[in-house]
Amino acid sequence: MMKERRLQHSLRMMFSGSLAVGLGLLAQPLQAQESEKEEEAPQQMQRVEITGSSIKRVAAEGALPVTVIKADDFTKLGSTTAAEVLSNISGNQTNYTTSANVGAGRTVGAAADLRGLGPNKTLVLLNGRRLANAAFDGSAVNLNVIPVAALDRVEILRDGASAIYGTDAIGGVINFITKRSYTGLNLSVEGIAPEQSGGAEKRFNLSGGIGDLDKDGYNFFGVVDYHSQNAVKASDRSFAAPGGRNPGLGMNIGSGNSYPANYYDIDAGQSGNPYAGSGCKPPYAFAQGGVCRYNSQAVIGIVPKTEEIAVIGKGTFKLDADNTASIEYLHAQNKIKTYVASDVFGGDGSGDGSDYLINPNSPYYPGNGITPGSASGGPLSVNWRSVDAGQRVGESKNSTDRLLLSLDGTLGGWDYKTGLAYAMSKASDALVSGYLDSNMVREGLLNGILNPFGAQSAAGIDYLNRAQVRGVTLDAKTQVTSLDFTASRELFQLPAGPVGFALGGELRREQANFNVNHALSDLVESTGSQDSKSASGSRNVKALFTELNVPVAKTLEAQLALRYDGYSDVGSTVNPKVALRFQPAREIMFRSSYSTGFRAPSLYELNDPNAKTYTAAPYNDPLLCPGGSVAPDGIAARDCGQQFFKMKGGNKNLQPEKSNSFTLGLVIEPLPNVTASADYWNIKIKNQISVIPENDIFADPVKYADKFVRNPDGSLSHIIGTNVNLGNVHTSGFDLGFAWRLPKTAWGNFGLSLDGTYVSQYDYQTEAGGDYLNNLALYANGGVIFRWRHATTFNWSRGPWSAAVQQVYTTGYRDQNGSQVAEAYRNRQIGSYTRYNVSGSYTGFKNLTLTAGIKNLFNTDPPASNVTDNFQYGYDARYGDAIGRAFFVRAGYQFF
Repeated sequence: MMKERRLQHSLRMMFSGSLAVGLGLLAQPLQAQESEKEEEAPQQMQRVEITGSSIKRVAAEGALPVTVIKADDFTKLGSTTAAEVLSNISGNQTNYTTSANVGAGRTVGAAADLRGLGPNKTLVLLNGRRLANAAFDGSAVNLNVIPVAALDRVEILRDGASAIYGTDAIGGVINFITKRSYTGLNLSVEGIAPEQSGGAEKRFNLSGGIGDLDKDGYNFFGVVDYHSQNAVKASDRSFAAPGGRNPGLGMNIGSGNSYPANYYDIDAGQSGNPYAGSGCKPPYAFAQGGVCRYNSQAVIGIVPKTEEIAVIGKGTFKLDADNTASIEYLHAQNKIKTYVASDVFGGDGSGDGSDYLINPNSPYYPGNGITPGSASGGPLSVNWRSVDAGQRVGESKNSTDRLLLSLDGTLGGWDYKTGLAYAMSKASDALVSGYLDSNMVREGLLNGILNPFGAQSAAGIDYLNRAQVRGVTLDAKTQVTSLDFTASRELFQLPAGPVGFALGGELRREQANFNVNHALSDLVESTGSQDSKSASGSRNVKALFTELNVPVAKTLEAQLALRYDGYSDVGSTVNPKVALRFQPAREIMFRSSYSTGFRAPSLYELNDPNAKTYTAAPYNDPLLCPGGSVAPDGIAARDCGQQFFKMKGGNKNLQPEKSNSFTLGLVIEPLPNVTASADYWNIKIKNQISVIPENDIFADPVKYADKFVRNPDGSLSHIIGTNVNLGNVHTSGFDLGFAWRLPKTAWGNFGLSLDGTYVSQYDYQTEAGGDYLNNLALYANGGVIFRWRHATTFNWSRGPWSAAVQQVYTTGYRDQNGSQVAEAYRNRQIGSYTRYNVSGSYTGFKNLTLTAGIKNLFNTDPPASNVTDNFQYGYDARYGDAIGRAFFVRAGYQFF
């Protein structure tokens, strides 16, 4: 077989168009580049398969924009998770990070989001094949189960609607590629110590393999990887510690479910709090509008405690000189433990069975000697937070398993690959502590054991301990069984070269089950699962695709692809893709592509059980407390500044999303050691599947009148935030790449690279046929689309020493500026955000590699934000680094 060309040829791969932004994010160590350059002359190029095409070809061919990141490069800079690796990719506009799980159940864990189109439109692969989507939020792969320590590289196809992997890849494709084979035994240990409290990380990794595929005819390779990170409390960070009381951001937000409790005197028809006149009970309760508010966001954990373990094993067997068989198994699991404020209890003040009442004979009734003040002598309905029971602690578990049997090689002049795979994803949400049996709390208040206005007696503490509810409330499982086959070859010769042809197909069975443990969840009203019903769904998918690579002329090449997908539940679709590569001179190349896409709603988006959860932020009922002023039929403690219930879940009436994508790019090599690229992209989506942000619903109650569900007495029961087809999206922009390898010097080897994305347009509709709204450089539609993001990396190496400095930069935007923020602060702009990471490595000891570095070198806090869509206040957890400056060290030892 022909030998593989190394890095020097990789630069030319960029130039010729197969690797779009090329070294995009990180340059290879330059000493290795020099030695590889010296070896290049006698070598020949290997025929390989590049992400974005099924035709095996000399790697320098191709017309699609692909970024390749080597695992050695992102581990040197301290990236410990797949989400962290992708956060430095400029085209990955927003990251659903592990921190976003705080206060939110049934989540994906962590997800990628190319182009800001949503995680459900980014296709994530492992070794070119699909994983099962996360069982919760099952429209995306949970990045926390990707075995980072087993990776060889990550390939990112920035051109959407892949006709090869699936036309649901509207935003693009991310292909995590593990090491193909390995011999020896390697142990690596890593620790990360933040300068501030919380967030410490540790990682242990053991990898080993035996057998040389060419000499022995086999190779067995395995990796065991363990990673954990400690939690970070809001009080551990100055930008999060104020919670909802942040005057610098115009925020004075607190929950009406308070400690001490607010009450509604049913006989007198009045709201009040016995401690409102004395300032409530600081530091977390404060007086506002004659009642107390509780600063719940000041007592949460802003970064969860996480633990991940991944095991991957692969056996490869050489059947003959041209064919191999392999078996691969992946098991990965992660646990996320979240911490939020104490459990909440409140009714609608109607005096019926839904209320939490205290009677006049309670020792804690106002005026009975313990609690100050007085009431009418009738029952009081309270809105209470059980601080003495401790924080609510929840634990989400996610796991993924995949078994893959595959064959690949050459047969009868055809390059082929085929695989039979079974993938499964499981998830569960459990109550760990702080969640209380709602009916026991009602009884405890009625019989005078529980004190809603102050500290509990010994009997009260014992009662709260007995009222604790623990266990799994929700679980889910998704399964994918697939059989795929692809064959390619050169059909015939044209004057400009051979015509490449590929034909492939796939049969796929998808299943999803969502189960609600009513025996447990119904005990705790704050889980919102009382109205949920277990659900399941399944579908069969069949696909057939073909691809042609046609050298029209010596300087012009065309790639033509066509894909058919048939879904048993939503029908069939045919989508084409056309790509062109034009190279008029050695130093310049043009490329362009056009494709259509189709994404069926996921089984989760269709069947997710509808359940209630509290809104992330408190709001005013627009009918009973408009603008924060109590209406004649309103009750301040019930209708003003409340975290209302929100109904979340699936929608069986969803329609498929459809898209059109266009790209036009240029790659130049003005000097032998300099490569630059620019790619324009334009994506249009119809029938976008998403949810209407809760802030938008409360901000426009007339437009969203059908989203408000009311009780018989007119009070707000909940808002509806289930999945819907919002309308269309239109976005466009430019990807820019630059790589410069300086000539070798006596001081060492130097290199510089840039990966940047400029978004010129992002318009969306909140309903079909509605007006287009702007989401670029301003917070809207539940998030931000940044105008410019880039990662720049400077590398140096000399002998056994090497070092890297990375800058990650994001432009500013207009803040959320919601109705909860003081009007004088609603035109607030957020400035740009820059972080620096540095690292150094030494390989001078036999079999030992040492690396040390600093993440967020200048300890830059995330930009201050008045966003209230998340449970973290004071900053946006999706875009900012809450850890701050952190020191890391890693040692890797090669035993043999």
